Amino acid sequence: MLAYRVPRQPSTLRITIWRKLDRLGVARLGDGLVALPADARTREQIDWIAEEIGEIGGSSTVWLAAAGSAVQEKAIAAEMRAARAAEYRAVVEQAEAAARARPGERGRVVKRLQGELRRIGRRDYFPPVEREVAQHAVRALATAAATAAAAATAAATAATAGAGAAADGVADAGAGSGEVAR
Repeated sequence: MLAYRVPRQPSTLRITIWRKLDRLGVARLGDGLVALPADARTREQIDWIAEEIGEIGGSSTVWLAAAGSAVQEKAIAAEMRAARAAEYRAVVEQAEAAARARPGERGRVVKRLQGELRRIGRRDYFPPVEREVAQHAVRALATAAATAAAAATAAATAATAGAGAAADGVADAGAGSGEVAR
């Protein structure tokens, strides 16, 4: 847990801290009180943010804590799970929208959504069922994008081969007319 207080002004510093905490996927327990599951990675990240809060003139304390009851612990986990589920649903919506886009656009969206899945995964401590749905939607979009790209490449190759054959046919017709090339 991190209990912190950040100076109101300048607001950019406060917003920077909030965004860093959001990227970690914290559970907001109250004003200036956030929690994460205890592991080495989250502890180190919380310690860094606590240090940064001190550097900007705020105050912070890192606590190792346990919920008072299993019900409270489950409520915190459910809150964190719901936040990630919403992010995964947004990925699914974007993948479905991209499936209707132009083939070239699909490839760019696939790369962006794969990155988004990685970012969400780093803060997904209690994976919701939407995680699998989002991963499947992005894989399906990647397959569709690859299929469209292969079809476009094949069409371009066929068009190039057809144009080359037509040019050869014109050259052959000119050679059989009895003219001598100089």
